[in-house]
Amino acid sequence: MTLSDAQTKAMTSAGLNLIVQALTIYDSDLRLVVCNAPFQQMFNLPDALVTPGAPFEDTIRHLAKRGEYGHVTDIEEFATERVEQARAFKPHYMERTRANGRTISVEGSPLPQGGWVTVYTDITRTKQQEALLRARSDALSDQVLAHAEQLSATNRELAAMITTLEETKRQLTESEARTRLTTEMMPAHIAHVNADGIYTYSNRRLSSVIPGRPSNIIGLTSREALGASAYERIAPSLAKAYAGDPSVLEFTDDHSARRIRVAFTPDTRGGIYILSMDITEETQTRVALQQTRKRELAAQMISGLAHDFSNLLTIILGLQSRLGRLPDMPGAADELIEGTLAVARRGGALLSAIADVTGPRALRPSATDLSVFLRDFETLAAPTLPDGMTLTVVDEAPETLALLDKGMVQDSLLNLILNARDACGKSGHITLSQRSVHDTWIEWVMQDSGPGFSAKALEKGIDPFFTTKGSEGSGLGLSMVYDLTKSAGGDLRLSNGAGGGAQVVLRLPYRPALHATTGMVLLVEDEDDLRAGVRDMLMGLGHSVIEATSADEATALLADLPDIAMVLSDIQLIGEATGLDLAERVNRKLPFILMTSLPKDHEMFLKAQTLAPVLQKPFTAADLAALITPNEVAAE
Repeated sequence: MTLSDAQTKAMTSAGLNLIVQALTIYDSDLRLVVCNAPFQQMFNLPDALVTPGAPFEDTIRHLAKRGEYGHVTDIEEFATERVEQARAFKPHYMERTRANGRTISVEGSPLPQGGWVTVYTDITRTKQQEALLRARSDALSDQVLAHAEQLSATNRELAAMITTLEETKRQLTESEARTRLTTEMMPAHIAHVNADGIYTYSNRRLSSVIPGRPSNIIGLTSREALGASAYERIAPSLAKAYAGDPSVLEFTDDHSARRIRVAFTPDTRGGIYILSMDITEETQTRVALQQTRKRELAAQMISGLAHDFSNLLTIILGLQSRLGRLPDMPGAADELIEGTLAVARRGGALLSAIADVTGPRALRPSATDLSVFLRDFETLAAPTLPDGMTLTVVDEAPETLALLDKGMVQDSLLNLILNARDACGKSGHITLSQRSVHDTWIEWVMQDSGPGFSAKALEKGIDPFFTTKGSEGSGLGLSMVYDLTKSAGGDLRLSNGAGGGAQVVLRLPYRPALHATTGMVLLVEDEDDLRAGVRDMLMGLGHSVIEATSADEATALLADLPDIAMVLSDIQLIGEATGLDLAERVNRKLPFILMTSLPKDHEMFLKAQTLAPVLQKPFTAADLAALITPNEVAAE
């Protein structure tokens, strides 16, 4: 049975009252925190001075007025002096005889968090024994008497010291426990290895940073704890740290496909402190941002040239059309005019393709059933292949909803299928497989039975305008797929399969879609007009809505209302806490969506993408529904 706070307090108070000594604890503001009954009885204090919160100064003033400290000329000055001594919080032991003739010892010990604990012991009987011993000193030598008195005083001082040490030990134990708890809650692995490469400390978070590795690694070597592959990646940086140079390393763990950042800091005893963090989502976001900036730069460089080139093509087309309408043209001129027009039209198509590559394209992820997506794609791609060519689709992904830009992925995969078709000729075989990689990536692998990539194609295949199709190709197909993939934080790899033929691996970050059925939604938005509009959207989707204007208010509602099924929060809110703080407090326990009008390269926007799906304002009810409803349902 778990005791309530009131029961625990009552039992603690009862235990303190059974102690023979009087005990007090004052906080750093010199106000009473707790005392026992013997304290009130020993000094005959009124109830007001033994009530928690009673000022220490009032107690001193009361005792001085009653003559506890003998004759005091200026009571206020005396009380002020005692208060100043108390604020110094120095451990002390003293003995004094009270006005009533009783002798007490006073043992004071400061507390780490401020304030102090004091124990008062009535040593009258002990002093009487010492006096009796002194009265019989004629039968004892002066040396024995001096030793006896010194031993008695020393024993009392030792007892006070032991009490102080035990309290210090308790405080250190609590501090160590709090420190360990704090480190174990951090989203990073903190560890220490000694000069022999053996772990002497770990906050037991290695398995959360690198899935598949053990949590209890104290006593293991670095190779045993990390595995051979990961250890080989960090070995040079580890050796550098042992030589006294701190370093930071990023690598991709082969087993889990997670991106890891590791910092090595030498200690002063030949060992190393190690901090490891999973930065997979941060890296995916960084790659997407870099590709977006490349697109913007390319668009700025090309737009002016494309405008002038487009004007030239328009002039050429016009002149050739007029030339074709002139009377008495030689017969051979018609063929030349038509060839010029065809080349000009092809130039226009090339300009359109360049615009598709460099122009802005906003990703529109939606909740997508991966199995349904692959079946629909097979239906779309099969008619594009000749009769002598077959397409096999293999689905190894779990049955789940993922956030994907369905149109972008379809366009990219169709481009790969068409490239494979052209490489195979009139007959051949194409295999497309879909799978999940350690809940980190969604991966599509396209394998064909053609001749495979040449060495130059493997090196230049994703470069704009590189083509192996001669005049029939624009050289922008794979480049567009690469651009779209990188813009989504993914990766594209070209290789040749073990049995021949080209192989293309397309990876996109796996973002699980929200499984939010209709129910109560907590809407957190501090602008009234915006909140009203979003509330109407949610209610139109069948949800009931409860509203908050700050992260702290939302946190209180989440604690009081267990029926909340989903949270939709703006990033920037009134108060110190943001929507990002609220998302971290929820910690994926509920479906969570963030919304913002911040640009995509803003620091808060980038962090938001690692915490939850992000809706960029302005958005429509369809945009919102796409994040929480599979495509087929949302379209109905």
